[in-house]
Amino acid sequence: MTATTTLTTLTGRSAAQQPHWPDPVALEEAERELTERPVLATEPEIVELTGGMDLVARGSALLLQGGDCAERFHEAVPELVRQKVDNLQGLAAIMRSGSGLPAVTIGRIAGQYGKPRSSPFETEETGSRRQMPSYCGDAVNEPEFEPVGRTPQPRRLLTAYECSRLVLDEVRRSWSQRPVLERVYTSHELLLLPYERPLVRLGAHGVYSGSTHFGWIGERTRAHDGAHVALSRAVHNPIGVKLGPSVSPDDAVALSRSLNPEGIPGRLTFIVRFGAKDVDRLLPPVVEAVHRHGSPAVWLCDPMHGNGLKINGQKTRLVERMHAEVESFVRTLRRHREWPAGLHLELTPDPVTECVSELAQPPRFTDFRSTCDPRLNPRQATEMVALFLSLL
Repeated sequence: MTATTTLTTLTGRSAAQQPHWPDPVALEEAERELTERPVLATEPEIVELTGGMDLVARGSALLLQGGDCAERFHEAVPELVRQKVDNLQGLAAIMRSGSGLPAVTIGRIAGQYGKPRSSPFETEETGSRRQMPSYCGDAVNEPEFEPVGRTPQPRRLLTAYECSRLVLDEVRRSWSQRPVLERVYTSHELLLLPYERPLVRLGAHGVYSGSTHFGWIGERTRAHDGAHVALSRAVHNPIGVKLGPSVSPDDAVALSRSLNPEGIPGRLTFIVRFGAKDVDRLLPPVVEAVHRHGSPAVWLCDPMHGNGLKINGQKTRLVERMHAEVESFVRTLRRHREWPAGLHLELTPDPVTECVSELAQPPRFTDFRSTCDPRLNPRQATEMVALFLSLL
């Protein structure tokens, strides 16, 4: 299979969560230009990460995936990137020292510029109550609520590439004198197909995605017959799939067989995000079905996305509910003799107060900086990792 034939197989497949690009000619030109750019993630780097994921799958290592909900173009500067990498490396060091195992570390970094949204439109909460296209990440449009900025612009895909390159250059600098298993690798959601398709290439080990080391399919784009699954099936990068409350045991089995037909340890990661109130009911049958009938999968807990709510109009996540989901995740995986491999967290090195405690009345959002979803600050992230380790 060549990279060209891989892209041909995507033609005609339904692709959820794609923005309405008003200028298809400009979109085609942006995609063509991306085909001429060098890859961001190299195949040897992807193979190195694959080796680490093999250890995770066998229960000989832990996995930490974390970073911003949505990266911003203006943050693609060395100082800010170093802060994010240092934060991840510090949490991974806690994992290693607390477990005595290697900790494979993957950042939501160098490409997380696209965001799926529950609705294609947003309504202004104050004033005129205008309706505009939703903010879908810097690769698509601007977060500011005004018509020009909210119009999807294909040239922003090229800016996303350049920013990813700058960020990845700094990430690679952090690898100096570090063993392969102590490096921070990159990841993002494989969402915007006009960006992902041109960076699929043919290498020595087959077809791979050159946009990132590890890509994941979101809860809203994991349709078995959809373009995102087809793309992920075609490449040999380690792949993740978000599993939320709408997934059935049969869905999970089918995804595991489709994305990991050869049963390669570490090839597929299920990132589960059921929410504290549903995880005890929904996770066990999914784990049981995959254990009995599916292909092997790494199991990773995302305690963030199922535990969001609004308080006085402000999006937040309650720390206690996230802790409860981590506890249920580890308990369920242990009960089914599967390895609870680690955590998928939205976090920042900044001292934000985007996630709060339900014990704090009233909750105080004194420092909310995210353009999208709430993130853990360093103290909260450290507490989450410590809790996870205590449960192992």
